[in-house]
Amino acid sequence: MTGFARAEGSADGLAWIWELRSVNGRGLDLRLRVPPGWDLLEPALREAAGQVLRRGNVSATLSVKRETEGALAPDPAVLDQALALALALAARIPGAPAPRAEALLALPGVLRGAAAETTAPAPATIAALRRGFADALAALVAAREAEGGRLAATLTGLLTEIAALHRAAGAEAADQPARQRARMLETITALLGEIPALPEERIAQEVALLASRSDVREELDRLDSHLSAAHGLIAEGGPVGRRFDFLVQEFNREANTLCSKSATAALTATGLKLKAAIEQLREQVQNIE
Repeated sequence: MTGFARAEGSADGLAWIWELRSVNGRGLDLRLRVPPGWDLLEPALREAAGQVLRRGNVSATLSVKRETEGALAPDPAVLDQALALALALAARIPGAPAPRAEALLALPGVLRGAAAETTAPAPATIAALRRGFADALAALVAAREAEGGRLAATLTGLLTEIAALHRAAGAEAADQPARQRARMLETITALLGEIPALPEERIAQEVALLASRSDVREELDRLDSHLSAAHGLIAEGGPVGRRFDFLVQEFNREANTLCSKSATAALTATGLKLKAAIEQLREQVQNIE
């Protein structure tokens, strides 16, 4: 499921920002991006994320900046070298003025910021960053739950469409076995006029077998059961994505069998519409945790 969350704060002279993004994924893939030296945070953060997330490709990015920048200071070696070059050049040019201080300081590399501290983060700073991550994680979960509510409405609409096609298929297939039996009897009767007669009992057995193969009531009954199970999963809530994904595979299996058994253009058309609706359902289910 998709979502975005952001949390920011400051501690021990550091300003920090957490940004969490989530996109669809079959499993949980957490990618942490932290500045160098902050890798010690990762084990606790992964554990915290794994406790509340089950699916999705989640990226968590930490930005850290000192609230007060270090003062500028000249690099003595570079300044001495620049000054010596400027004086030597001025001595070679008659009447040239002495080098100006501001001009020397403006040369690249003469001024630099104070060296950043390389000490390990203080425990209080680490604790603050963990709390910030927890806040961002809670906001991300809330965003995903809000999307889940919208998805539930979409899934319910698709299930309603599938149920309507299920009823239409049932009406179109109600007399299919009888029509198939009558059609086959007509064909066999015509053939018997050209080839030696077969035993009537054998003919009846073959006709009954072929007619049973065109009976789709079993597929429709299973599809009805799957619809009830799907509504149950939506009502249950929580991380039901994997079970829903498997259930949609069963939906598709019944629709394929129905189309293969169809003996009329109307039932085939309804079966194809059913498959299209189930495919839309499958795509939406991929977004569920």
